[in-house]
Amino acid sequence: MSRVDYFHDPAAPPANSVVPSVTAVVTDVDGRLLLIHKTDNNLWALPGGGHDIGESVADTVVREVREETGIDVEVASVVGLYTDPGHVMAYDDGEVRQQFSICFRARPVGGDLRTSSESKEVRWVNPADLDDLDIHPSMRLRIKHGLASDRAEPYIG
Repeated sequence: MSRVDYFHDPAAPPANSVVPSVTAVVTDVDGRLLLIHKTDNNLWALPGGGHDIGESVADTVVREVREETGIDVEVASVVGLYTDPGHVMAYDDGEVRQQFSICFRARPVGGDLRTSSESKEVRWVNPADLDDLDIHPSMRLRIKHGLASDRAEPYIG
């Protein structure tokens, strides 16, 4: 399934769904960030996805990171809540989803890098190289907040 992201675009279609989801800022011992090159919108992003019935939100983080990257993680803290109604994602099946994502910091505890049906490339990226990648503005905000060592409180917006 393909999607188009709209970010404060007056031409964006109106949202018709909200799906709670998670993203994870995962850094290794060298300070590199785990990113995926997504198959649905061809952008680089933090690993993550939709919350399923019957699991805790921490379980969602662990499952989604493992599914998309092959890396096993443990959740460390909350980065923020990202619910900007000006960010919608239009899917080719007619769903137009308003952003609703809880972003977490997580630590890698095992596994090996691999791709999935949602990730055509997975890599550890030096934060100094982030400007070279095509990353959605909303995702860049989460990355900025997740890498900031001076944030005492989670972002709410």
